Amino acid sequence: MATLTASLGTLVLDSSNPFAAPSALPYQAPPFDRIEDAHYLPAIEAGMAEQRVEIDAIANNSAPATFENTLIAMEESGRLLHRVLTAFGCVSGANTNPTLQDIKTEVAPRLAAHSDAINLNDALFQRVSALYNQRASLNLDPESLRLLETYYDGFIHAGSNLNEADKTSLKQLNEEASTLSTAFLTKVLAAAKESLFTTTDVSTLAGLSEAQIAAAAELAKSRNLEGWALPIQNTTQQDFFDALTNRDARKALFDLAWSRTQNGNENDTTAIITRIAQLRAERAKLLGFPTYAAWKLHDQMAKTQETALSFLSGLVTKATALIVQEAEDLQALIASQGETFELQPWDWSFYAEQLRRARYDLDEEAIKPYFELNSVLEKGVFYAAEQLFGISFTERHDIPVYHPTVRVFELTDADGSPLSLFYFDPFKRDNKNGGAWMSSLVGQSKLLGTLPVIYNVSNIPQPAEGQPALCTLDHVITLFHEFGHALHGLFSTVQYPSLAGTAVARDFVEFPSQFNEYWATYPAVLAHYAKHHATGESMPAALAEKIRKAKDFNRGYHLTEVLSSSLIDMQWHTLAPDAPLQDPDTLEAEALSKAGLKLPYARPRYRSTYFAHIFGGGYAAGYYAYQWAETLEDRAIAWFEANGGLTRANGERLRTMVLARGNTEDLAQMYENWISEPATPVS
Repeated sequence: MATLTASLGTLVLDSSNPFAAPSALPYQAPPFDRIEDAHYLPAIEAGMAEQRVEIDAIANNSAPATFENTLIAMEESGRLLHRVLTAFGCVSGANTNPTLQDIKTEVAPRLAAHSDAINLNDALFQRVSALYNQRASLNLDPESLRLLETYYDGFIHAGSNLNEADKTSLKQLNEEASTLSTAFLTKVLAAAKESLFTTTDVSTLAGLSEAQIAAAAELAKSRNLEGWALPIQNTTQQDFFDALTNRDARKALFDLAWSRTQNGNENDTTAIITRIAQLRAERAKLLGFPTYAAWKLHDQMAKTQETALSFLSGLVTKATALIVQEAEDLQALIASQGETFELQPWDWSFYAEQLRRARYDLDEEAIKPYFELNSVLEKGVFYAAEQLFGISFTERHDIPVYHPTVRVFELTDADGSPLSLFYFDPFKRDNKNGGAWMSSLVGQSKLLGTLPVIYNVSNIPQPAEGQPALCTLDHVITLFHEFGHALHGLFSTVQYPSLAGTAVARDFVEFPSQFNEYWATYPAVLAHYAKHHATGESMPAALAEKIRKAKDFNRGYHLTEVLSSSLIDMQWHTLAPDAPLQDPDTLEAEALSKAGLKLPYARPRYRSTYFAHIFGGGYAAGYYAYQWAETLEDRAIAWFEANGGLTRANGERLRTMVLARGNTEDLAQMYENWISEPATPVS
């Protein structure tokens, strides 16, 4: 194990630790071929120690505060810690193991305390406050002024103006909440791994494709089980429901998914989430807010919990009108087949798929052969970006990765200059968190001289050996969605790391990703990537047209599923500080009943006990962001269609006016500036 040595009053890493110095690889990409599990903890400890020394030097500087000796100095601090945490966050989320989980558990409260040591440092805050109070006379450029305002607001919002007793209480709340969130994610991952549907009778899997059945056999074998096994995904609904004809099997699979973290066993998260919600409410009270949502939303586009709740309420009427009619149609289909049971959540996808085939002559299994993963990525996702922005992609085989199935691409700008690195990690693994996400291994900053290194993670089922990786339409949409996030990071051209890339409000960060989904079924893009994996033949025009016509099919269900989760999120985070510990089932029922969305045939996309977005991620009081961003997306689509669609002029305008600017200006104004005028030709 690498060791720590004392030097000049600060802890530094032994030079054998790969994190001891910036990576010598292109773009400072992490040297995953040299990084061992044992390297992370000492590097994190040394990184915290180093930044504490740096922050103390800034806070205790005897010279008057200046932008350079305070804000720029803070922006330049913590480089070692940032290096190790970005790599650790990537691997511990996408390729974890017990050692990494133990490290994560150990450092979670220590990192919370480290953050508080900065945010609650009174001497540091006084320097920032002094600069803020004289900002009008500092002659700062707009981006620097934005940085100053962001820092000042961040210090206030984190509790820098509290008295010492309240700061002590706040630190305790933050450390406990951080510890619990880490434990929550560990339990959710373990529960998903253990919640396998197994059978020794292959007829139970009737309706699944040969490739799916082969993958189920391989999964069972890998777990030393007889027969076949189906894994669950992170959401309530499961991919297999579309085709699995055995209703009892569908119900059993649904029950596994629904109860995964609420069985009273070691992976039960009930006590954790109820305490996290209570801690957040107490924290909000300390900081002068009536609820956690009120505290969280002050710097979002929505600004207030009332605005967010009003926005969600306005969607309920639309959602219920659609889903009630959809449910009636599915119940009629069930009756037409001589069945008398009432539609249940595990039936919805199965009968919806039948109805879609009947209405649009569209079969998911007929689509998948045209959606081979590599073609979707390179000839679809990348192609759309090439056409819009003039960039090019070259696969790099000399950049080390953290798992053999990860691929790395270098992006080159239209003028031939290097732009960034992009890592792509597509396949589901037992040791990978559920869902799909984007993050960075190296952030962009002109100040630090760094170009971005971005990664996308997905959970597409890995095919059996020798079989092609065929995507569902949902998988395709997700790939475009996550690459929209990636573009937000890849195109960043800002000065300061704190304002770069996706460091924006939660209800704006989903706009680039939601909008990028538009290109998945755009005729020119779809035609370019939708090729039969075996024959190379293009998807028939008639089939492509069916996909576009069926785009809004089942819209009510999908809207209700996500809207229900958003309302549950807000119910948790509008609890009063003196509210008792909640029963999750009761809270969910109250939230949905109050909204008129407690429907017997539709469950929320996430149950509270495995709702990682809000209890283990950054979406607490912010899951509504997906619907909020959809309104921005709708206007963006209309703008593109009015201005010629997939053109370089349109792409360049979006890139320079939105994607490249990070959080360097007011986001609502940034969006309006971009969308208010037509594009101009690219010379």
